Amino acid sequence: MSQDDNSRIDLILSEAATRLATVSESPRLDAEILLCRTIDMPRSYLFAHPDDVLDDMTFDRFDALLRRRLGGEPMAYIMGTREFWSHELLVSPATLVPRPETELLVELALREIPRKAEWNLLDLGTGCGAIAVALASERPMCEVTAVDINESGLAIAAENARQLALSNLAFAQGSWCEPVRDRQFELIVSNPPYVRADDEALAELRFEPIEALAAGPDGLDAIRTLAADCGDILKPDGALFIEHGADQAEDAAGILARTGWTGILNHKDFSGLPRVTVARKGGK
Repeated sequence: MSQDDNSRIDLILSEAATRLATVSESPRLDAEILLCRTIDMPRSYLFAHPDDVLDDMTFDRFDALLRRRLGGEPMAYIMGTREFWSHELLVSPATLVPRPETELLVELALREIPRKAEWNLLDLGTGCGAIAVALASERPMCEVTAVDINESGLAIAAENARQLALSNLAFAQGSWCEPVRDRQFELIVSNPPYVRADDEALAELRFEPIEALAAGPDGLDAIRTLAADCGDILKPDGALFIEHGADQAEDAAGILARTGWTGILNHKDFSGLPRVTVARKGGK
């Protein structure tokens, strides 16, 4: 973007939205959010003062953010936050950006947990802590443990819990069930990596941590680990909730069945795509 006499807010937003149309499904909104971040004002200010002119320094700051977005960097990383389950969560390149479809996993888990339950809940591969934070806030009498192998990601998750004053949420670093092998839980949730290692979609996700996305040649390695290990730390009649790709429901169910799980059910997300599989502890 060139600095000239057309530095009015309305003209800057119009040009930015046109350029962002090549990388964003919501170019105008992205432009507005980036400009609001630059001038530290709410979006209402943009509508009320369309003819305000940015000074050179402010324009350059906005242009720097715009260039990051034009390079494909997710808005969540540029802003440092992402909304999930009505919480504004910190995110960083050490964590995945929480997706709206993952809210189905939270919704299904909450249906399972009585409101006054004093259960021990486990979130495996917590990332920024989105799922764990949602469960801990909705079920304050439960104790939620969130596990992740990534130390930097866990630090982000812990800060999200601190900012929301969630005293019933604790964190453990390690690979999947290893840090909690001596404990028992009523319910386990996980949004594990499930993208095939050779999936072309990974190129579009290049800003996000590859280890949180890819899971072997068929994308099912993490699900195999969860199926094999989670039964040992679930209490009788406990349930396991796993998010997976829309084309993996049948494979995930087969893996679970072969490792002794029962009551296997798949649930569709808000787009009607198979997204979460639930299984009961059985045959262990």
